[in-house]
This record gives sequence, structure tokens and C-alpha cells, in this order.
Amino acid sequence: MKNLIKTGLVVIVLFTTLFVNANPTKEVLDDNPKTRLTLSNVKQGNKLSVKDVYGAVLYRETIRNSGNYIKTFDLTSLPDGDYFFELVDDLKIKTIPFTVQATAVSLKKDHETIVLRPFVKSKENLVYVSSPSTVARSLKINIYYDDNGYKLINSETLENTKDICRIYELNKIEKGNYKVVTEMEGRTFTDYIEL
Repeated sequence: MKNLIKTGLVVIVLFTTLFVNANPTKEVLDDNPKTRLTLSNVKQGNKLSVKDVYGAVLYRETIRNSGNYIKTFDLTSLPDGDYFFELVDDLKIKTIPFTVQATAVSLKKDHETIVLRPFVKSKENLVYVSSPSTVARSLKINIYYDDNGYKLINSETLENTKDICRIYELNKIEKGNYKVVTEMEGRTFTDYIEL
């Protein structure tokens, strides 16, 4: 009989402990608010970062799995101000702004933007650089050859152009690694190709 009472008390204590730990109090949740970010159709290898308005990277992550991305962030330790999430894939950059004010975080999903990044492709000794856009913008293209250190072999700046499509012919004799650096709207993109 004593063993039955002891076992019953142990079970009651265990269930009470599980219940208390499984249901945190409202005060704990309010003192530690979290921001949940959900992104659809991400691909493995996409880059996600949190940046301030000056472009300083505060957090960086490489997406591990394709599909939906769901993660909870504690952004309340950031100083009051404006920030943004930035998701970069092969063709575009998506930014989602948010504001931190008095330890409250508000996502501004209705103000998110998508910028198409320059697309670089190579075939045989040709390099294709394209950047479609309905808005005129500038694009700087630098091509480097790896000759025991990257050496600039071509540079071009296009001003106020909408749909950009350039084809560069590389020297068939200079086999090896090349680096194509494009600069657009204050951003720099680097693509590596091999001939």
C-alpha cells in the first residue's frame, strides 16, 4: 500500500512538472517576444541575412533545405531603428523591412521589395551578362582572369539602361578561372566561371 501511494505521488509530481514546463506563463512570453519569419519556395544555398539601414550584416545564414523556411528570431535586443531581412538567390534579392521600437518588432511585409540581380552564364569562350528591368538603371561589369591572382581584363559601365544583355568573348587560349563582378544599385555580385 505504501509503495502504491509513493508511486502515485511520484506520478503526480512528474505530471505537474511536465504541465508547468509545457505551458509557460504569459508573463514569460511577453518578456521575451519573438518574431517568426516564414518564406515560401526557398532553395538550398540561398543566403538569408539581417541588415541595418546602413547595410551592415547583423546575422547571416545559408538555407539548408529547399521548400518553406520558418524560423523564430529574437530581435528585441537590437537598438530601436529600421532593419531588414534579405534573401538572396541566383536571380533575385528579396528584402523585408522591419522596425524595432521599445522592444517591439513589427514586420513590414507590405513594403517588401524584389530586385532582379544580374545573371551571368558562360558557354565555351563566351560570357553572357543579362539584367532585365522595366526601370532604367546603371550596371558596372568587370571581368577578371585568374593568372596567379585576378587580373582585370575587361570593364564596362552601362548608364540608365533598362534591359541589359552583353556577350563577352574570352580568349580561347587563356583557359582557366574567371571572375565576373557586377555592381548595381549599390550592391556587388560575384560569379565564378571556368573556361
